Amino acid sequence: MNISEKIKEQRARLGISQEELAEKIYVTRQTISSWENNKSYPDVHSLVLLSKTFEITIDALIKGDLVKMEQEIKSEDVKKMNDYSKLMVVGLGGGIILFTLSSFFGFIPGIVVSALVYLIGTYYSMRIEKLKKQYDVQTYREILAFSKGETLDEISKIRESGKVKYQKIFFAVGAGIVAMAIVTTVYLVIAVVSLL
Repeated sequence: MNISEKIKEQRARLGISQEELAEKIYVTRQTISSWENNKSYPDVHSLVLLSKTFEITIDALIKGDLVKMEQEIKSEDVKKMNDYSKLMVVGLGGGIILFTLSSFFGFIPGIVVSALVYLIGTYYSMRIEKLKKQYDVQTYREILAFSKGETLDEISKIRESGKVKYQKIFFAVGAGIVAMAIVTTVYLVIAVVSLL
């Protein structure tokens, strides 16, 4: 039995309407309806209030939905990782480009702004690392699988664990090469424009 059915069942057992239950746990009737129609889940605070109102444990209330809730939490983390990745790329790339432009023209405030943009990218890269540690994803294959909401089987995970140190070195070298390519390209474009 899932939580939507459990709420309906317990509300019927108490003989109260959706509006009465909503008043007891400080939400709207529409929220109760949404829970009972399996459109959304109660938050932790609401679960506590529901369990007190129904006089049952939270475990009894959510027993059938634990797996589904775990999947929703995981999908939220996958979305976070994808969003953080975009913000990291924009921050790091934007910081490098702004720094190159500002330093070429000797614009000190621009250098400060570029440093701040770069720090934003660095912050999101640290958030990505935290998620990677939380879910034990280190290699690119594992990260790719995680970003799609998938997992690797144990044998593949063992094979991938041997690649971790090499991939980090290649990533650092690759990031340096990309940064140098961006800086060089921006300088060349500026030089060509200034000659015209």
